Amino acid sequence: MSDSEVHVTRLHYHKQRRVLDVHFAEQNFTEQQSSEKNSPNIKQASLTAEFLRVYSPSAEVRRHGNPILVSNKKQVGIKQLVAVGQYAVKIVFDDGHDSGIYSWQYLQQLATNQATLWQDYLQRLSAANANREASIAINFRPS
Repeated sequence: MSDSEVHVTRLHYHKQRRVLDVHFAEQNFTEQQSSEKNSPNIKQASLTAEFLRVYSPSAEVRRHGNPILVSNKKQVGIKQLVAVGQYAVKIVFDDGHDSGIYSWQYLQQLATNQATLWQDYLQRLSAANANREASIAINFRPS
């Protein structure tokens, strides 16, 4: 499916929960997709800011097919959503990351594969002995 065939009708960010609701247009789904077991008919998805941040499509994160493991983003939020034409949204995160442009097609892929992608992320964190919590360095000074 090409970007021109995928349309998002509404984006709504819940600041307190740090969740972005994405509503897809009905025409995004063909009969074939609806009948496939592994391709559910997703009309609406709730994606956490953390999930969107760790799966940012930016070159900085994706590294030409060799993605870096983004950790310590459990508390990240979305600062701003900026429309990019009629096909995408640029998400500005409160940790300063702002170079990811999320096409409607990419958002649909994230929504459709959210559970699998999340489990993969958690496994990669564990294998790297990293975690989701923000790490804050605290320097103690002797008194």
